[in-house]
Amino acid sequence: MLLRLSLRSCFPGALLCITAAVAAPACTKSPPPPLASAFSDDFNRTSIGDDWNNTGGPYRIEDGALTFEMAHNHPLWLRRPLPDDVRIDVDAMGLSPDGDIKVVLAGDGKSYESDDAVRRDLQYTESGYVFILGGWHNQVSALVKKQEHEWQYDPQVPHTRAAHIVPGQTVHFTIIRKGGHIEWDVDGKPFLVRDDPSPLTGPDHAYFAFTGWESRVRFDNLKIQPL
Repeated sequence: MLLRLSLRSCFPGALLCITAAVAAPACTKSPPPPLASAFSDDFNRTSIGDDWNNTGGPYRIEDGALTFEMAHNHPLWLRRPLPDDVRIDVDAMGLSPDGDIKVVLAGDGKSYESDDAVRRDLQYTESGYVFILGGWHNQVSALVKKQEHEWQYDPQVPHTRAAHIVPGQTVHFTIIRKGGHIEWDVDGKPFLVRDDPSPLTGPDHAYFAFTGWESRVRFDNLKIQPL
């Protein structure tokens, strides 16, 4: 940034103008520190609120719960960065026979799929870990790293065809991450586990989000606890 200072001194019969250029250091904004105490959101209000960054999805509050459909991979990011070691609890409900309940952990807090990519139905690469319950028309659940279709290329990626969403039925997610070890429980029972030898970490992988494709879903009673 350049600051210009003009100094004018008057002499008989003349005007002397001196202009000085002073360099000032550019301002850089440091990322906020990771969440250090418990955070919760019960969505008992009328609007999404300032804690959330909506990247373009039709997110809204209905009957005290976060509700949306046709999100097309435009996440609703929590603005508060999380530590690598964290526990997340949330109630989820699918309202479509197609299932597809999704959340993201360790994302960058801002990314979303472009409208052009949505129109072309391209495979989207997220910025974090994606927890998918009843995806692909309620046929597959998976815990993937960035690429949602990762399980199709690598059979070692945690996934199952045994779980299906019942429309209108609430399920409870518990996600516990300690470094590269991630456990996902559903309704208090172990569901999928992933051990990542190269875990996502740092300020570009510190955020949680709700997201989805086209199915209508609801979320409520979010609780986040640093470990």
